[in-house]
Amino acid sequence: MIPSKKEWTDALIARHGTTLHERFSSATVAICGLGGLGSNIAIALARAGIGKLLLIDFDRVDITNLHRQQYKANQIGCYKADALAENLREIAPYTVIRTVTEKITEENFSDLLKEADVICEAFDNADSKAMLVNGVLEQLPQYYLVAASGMAGMDTPNTIKTRKVMKRFYLCGDEISDEANTIGLVAPRVMLCAAHQAHTVLRILAGEYEV
Repeated sequence: MIPSKKEWTDALIARHGTTLHERFSSATVAICGLGGLGSNIAIALARAGIGKLLLIDFDRVDITNLHRQQYKANQIGCYKADALAENLREIAPYTVIRTVTEKITEENFSDLLKEADVICEAFDNADSKAMLVNGVLEQLPQYYLVAASGMAGMDTPNTIKTRKVMKRFYLCGDEISDEANTIGLVAPRVMLCAAHQAHTVLRILAGEYEV
């Protein structure tokens, strides 16, 4: 049986307190890219009680995604945004979810992201990462941006960290490893980087900023 909205809200308030719950539940977070980073970020934020998630990805679920991304075998071939929304509704039924199944470009990103309080960059492609980061910093400087760089391979997880680059720009990862120069993306390090991004979003919304 699915809990009532009141039961759900009461449980979150018991965990976080009224003030944090109000900040989380009134926030909109955009997640750009729904692979290993984005799908894990979304689940962490939904569990924390974020009020609205904007899920953006044009790609479909592939069998090669399943070792690190939060999809199911029976969702292969589905758009990632739609599949993740389906999974999130099972996890957090009262989170508002908006899906966008189109590619973020220099021409459309500002319009797609205008309703967000915090933007998470979660792309696999370096050029897409640079496009979004540079675009947000130049055209949407009033927005908080949480990006990722470096989480591939079998190196120690202790090198994954969060760094405040600018007043509203945070970078999570080891900032070194590259998929092309390692065995590739391994689920635990990717999930750890995603956890850093999700927790950074919650700290921003809580008014807890890195120095």
